[in-house]
Amino acid sequence: MIDTTTAGPSAEADVWAEKKPTALLVLADGTVIEGRGLGATGSAVGEVCFNTAMTGYQEILTDPSYAGQIITFTFPHIGNIGVNDEDIETVNMASTSGVRGCVLKASITSPSNWRSTRHLDHWLKARGIVGLAGIDTRALTALIREKGMPNAVIAHSPDGVFDLAALKAEAAAWPGLEGMDLVPMVTSAQSFTWDETTWTLGEGYGHQTAPKYRVVAVDFGVKRNILRLLATAGAEVIVLPSTATAEEVLAHRPDGVFLSNGPGDPAETGKYAVPAIQGIVASGVPTFGICLGHQMLALALGAKTMKMHQGHHGANHPVKDFTTDKVEITSMNHGFAVDRDTLPAGVVETHVSLFDGSNCGIAVEGKPIFSVQYHPEASPGPQDSQYLFTRFMNLIRERKGEEKLPERA
Repeated sequence: MIDTTTAGPSAEADVWAEKKPTALLVLADGTVIEGRGLGATGSAVGEVCFNTAMTGYQEILTDPSYAGQIITFTFPHIGNIGVNDEDIETVNMASTSGVRGCVLKASITSPSNWRSTRHLDHWLKARGIVGLAGIDTRALTALIREKGMPNAVIAHSPDGVFDLAALKAEAAAWPGLEGMDLVPMVTSAQSFTWDETTWTLGEGYGHQTAPKYRVVAVDFGVKRNILRLLATAGAEVIVLPSTATAEEVLAHRPDGVFLSNGPGDPAETGKYAVPAIQGIVASGVPTFGICLGHQMLALALGAKTMKMHQGHHGANHPVKDFTTDKVEITSMNHGFAVDRDTLPAGVVETHVSLFDGSNCGIAVEGKPIFSVQYHPEASPGPQDSQYLFTRFMNLIRERKGEEKLPERA
């Protein structure tokens, strides 16, 4: 058993060392990490990853792409600005939380922010997310970096009573994310329209009342701010479930099609989504994909995807855009990647990670079709990548014979 609760010289750690642990993180190899429980009680199994973002923990915890994962936050002060109803990324709030649990260094402090409406601990309980605090997250991050993302069970019991043998067995038996289609957990059950636009200080979110174009978004776990940016760019947005066929998508006579982010193994989801995407590509309609949508577009074009060692999860990832020769700071959340060596003729690499050189974007030569691995709707740069929404709309304008807008102001 590894004790990571007394790594620091703080008085809190000294006091905690004398108390019984109320939460455990049990790795598949039998390693047990003890801590203080928070959020929901009970247990959950998933893949442990680490996220290096210093802000945006509520957006991270409501990102459907984290389904099946336990998030370790490397930034120590999580919860200090509370939570609110405006920073939620999950579209379908009736669904269960995609993220399985969260691991923190420090205890959650009282919120101090004018937008806060709730304490993070209370919010985690309401969302059914199991949490653990008081461990050396640096040591856990180093373990993930060296050995890869482990499968694990996170458990919270206020009385400190655990069936350790059962938890170890559950962690060891969980098959992992490879070969797992998690999209059904997070996709919308039925189609709907979206008109909410981006947030403005003093006004909140607006509404698109005079859209010029129609975009169909295929929902593999779409984030709210993606839909907002599409609406802000002038689109009437129609959201369809992940199982929508090409015929169902094209029946709406879209000016453009968007393939959303989402969780799980793209090859598994692709068993039903790739044929639909191939039909969309064949139609010639401008198409834009993000994250899982990027990976499945690549699969539809004939490429392959692969599981990553530790994945990319954070808001400080530099990416180079070969089409402009510029570097942008991006937000990422993915454990699978497109294998650039399998890109077929006619499909070019447009973006690359400057951390590890992995593929971060593709485009089809001579066709209005492109995608990126990262999240341009997020604001880590703060808005380095939002030009991609203008790029998408310009493809629509070009197809309609209209004048393009500058990608960057």
